[in-house]
Amino acid sequence: MDIKVITRHAPSNYGSLLQSIATITILERMGHQCKIIDYIRKDEQGLKAILTSLNNKKGWNGSFIKKGLFVLFRYPEEKIAELKFKKMRSQFLKLTQRCSTIEDLSELKADIFMTGSDQVWGPTINGTYDEAYFLSFVRNVPKIAFAASFGRTDFNNSILASYKKLLSTYKEIAVRENAAVDLLKQMDIPCAGQVLDPTLLLTGDEWSKFITKPNSLPQRYVLVYQLHNNPALNDYAKNFAAHVGLPLYRVSPTFHQFRRGGKFIYLPDLGEFLSAIKNCSYFITDSFHGTAFALNFNKQFMEILPNNKTGSRNQSILKLTGLENRIITDFEDFSISNNPIDFAKVNQILESERNKSLRILNYIL
Repeated sequence: MDIKVITRHAPSNYGSLLQSIATITILERMGHQCKIIDYIRKDEQGLKAILTSLNNKKGWNGSFIKKGLFVLFRYPEEKIAELKFKKMRSQFLKLTQRCSTIEDLSELKADIFMTGSDQVWGPTINGTYDEAYFLSFVRNVPKIAFAASFGRTDFNNSILASYKKLLSTYKEIAVRENAAVDLLKQMDIPCAGQVLDPTLLLTGDEWSKFITKPNSLPQRYVLVYQLHNNPALNDYAKNFAAHVGLPLYRVSPTFHQFRRGGKFIYLPDLGEFLSAIKNCSYFITDSFHGTAFALNFNKQFMEILPNNKTGSRNQSILKLTGLENRIITDFEDFSISNNPIDFAKVNQILESERNKSLRILNYIL
């Protein structure tokens, strides 16, 4: 079939790109044609994205001078990252024509439309949900969702009522987190099951094929990959690296993170990003996809949950793999370095869940 997938493929972060790559790869392996719908909202790119995000920055939007400084500091790094990720998307993704409105999306044709993975049903950068990710533009063609996520769980009754109306138009829905299963049940929406994020449907060996350059980092090091501004994580990473006597490296697509500690790996290519994770001795992250690749590459990792209500997705995969004990709650305790993960058991769970997820995907198609 000709399948077109709408997902959060365009933010300038590695998780969005990697899950989009995985979705295309899996569907093509099943014999289908697949393209990612190149839907990018006008308020989520360039200067408009900076101005939109500024509305939620209480420390910066109190005066014209503060707003100006925020834009001056953030716009250049946002633009550089935007151009780098645009290049990587063109290299690794099969995309439709660019769409930025419902009218644009309504012109697309397919045998089936799919809402893909990532936080597609959560708030966008402006704080509200976007009906496009619920495929509201589709008429007279089956709609499904695979590994979709709400990103969070604290929705008011009005939003849940809107969600129920939009989701009732789907033929089948499979979601990524156990919390999402519960939300669907709360809305009386049938669920085909809980499935893995697409990045976990490919093995570490398969992801290693994207690494084309030798690792340039030391033989042993601690790596931190951080999405959210959390000083406690910064301090823990520095202190943990000192405790185990290894250098600390930090990988990020955002330049301002250079101030947070560790030798800085700024905006690496996709293969270099994967290589940094694959070859580290210890990995510290608050990122769901950081956690996914720690699992794929069998790394000894520590999880510090996001400090912004989006931690349910991290907790879900840790619960599924029996690794909830990797969550750091005591930032003075480094004994986790002496408790290595038994990946033989984890890999068995992942293999079983991969097979289950692929069966569900085949069923909903």
